[in-house]
Amino acid sequence: MSHRTPAQGAKGLRRSLHFVPGGNDRMFAKALALPADSLILDLEDSVTPENKEAAREHMSNWISATDFGAQECLVRINPQDTPWGRDDLDAIMEVMPDGIVLPKVATRSDVDTVDAMMTQLEAAMKVEVGTVSLLLIGTEVPEAVFNLPEMARNSRVDGITWGAEDLSGALGAKAKRDEQGNYLEVFSFVRSVCLLASVAGGAHPVDAVYVDIKNSAGLERESKTAADMGYRGKITIHPNQIDIVNRAFTPSETEISEAAELIAAFDEQQAAGKMAFTHKGQMVDVPHLRRAREILAIAAHIAGQTS
Repeated sequence: MSHRTPAQGAKGLRRSLHFVPGGNDRMFAKALALPADSLILDLEDSVTPENKEAAREHMSNWISATDFGAQECLVRINPQDTPWGRDDLDAIMEVMPDGIVLPKVATRSDVDTVDAMMTQLEAAMKVEVGTVSLLLIGTEVPEAVFNLPEMARNSRVDGITWGAEDLSGALGAKAKRDEQGNYLEVFSFVRSVCLLASVAGGAHPVDAVYVDIKNSAGLERESKTAADMGYRGKITIHPNQIDIVNRAFTPSETEISEAAELIAAFDEQQAAGKMAFTHKGQMVDVPHLRRAREILAIAAHIAGQTS
C-alpha cells in the first residue's frame, strides 16, 4: 500500500501551531507578530456560548482583512454536533483560511461528512477542491483513538494532533502525568498512536499542548522527546512557548553538518553500487538517507524564510 509523504502546512513548516482566542482583537494583533509558523484562531473552547456568533463574524472579518504573510491561518471551529458547528464551517469557508481544525471527531465518517461539505462549498466558490485542508484533533474521545488510521487516510486531512485534556475527562482519569512529569501509560499510548497513524496516512503529526506554561524546562524536555519520536511540531498556548518549540523542531548546526556529510557519503557509495555501508561505525542505508535529506530540506526552508 502506498502512502502520502507526511505533509507540511500550506505555507511550509508547522513547528509551532499557536492558539489565539476568537474575538480578542488585542491577542489577534499580537499573534501576527509572533514567530509561530501557524496560528489557530479558536471558535471553540475560548469562546463562551453567548459569544459564539459574534466571535464567528469577528473572526471572518479578521481573516478577510488580514495578510498573514508566512504564517499559516487555521481556524478551530466548534464540533459539528453543537448548535454552532455547521454555521462555523459555512462562514469560515467563505473567507478561505489555509485550514480548518476539526475537534472531537470520532470516526472516519465524521471526517468524510465534513470533507463533503467543504467540497460543496469550494465548488460553489469555484475554487479547487481541497484548497482548504483539515487538521484533526483526533483523540478527545476514547473511540477516536482506534479510528485514527482511517481518519488519517482522508485525502483532505494533512495534520493530526491529540489532546490529553478532553480525553482525561472522558476517561475519568485522576491525573495525566506521574510525579516526574511523564505521561501516564494510557496517554503515552495515545501519543504514540497519533504519531503512527499520522505518518502512515501521510498527515503532519502535531504533538499536544503543554499546559504548564511556567515550566519552560518541562516544555523543552517534552518538545525534544516529541521531535526525537518523529513529531514535526507542537501546539502552543502562550507566546513564551513558541521559541522553545521552534528550537526543538529545528535541526541543529551539528545535525545539518552530519546530514550533509552523510548525503555526500551516499553519493560516493552509490557510484560504487552500494546503498548500505558503514559510516562512522554504524550501518546506514536508505532510511538514513531519507532522514538526512529531510533535515537539509527543513534547514533550507528556514534559511529561505530568514534571508
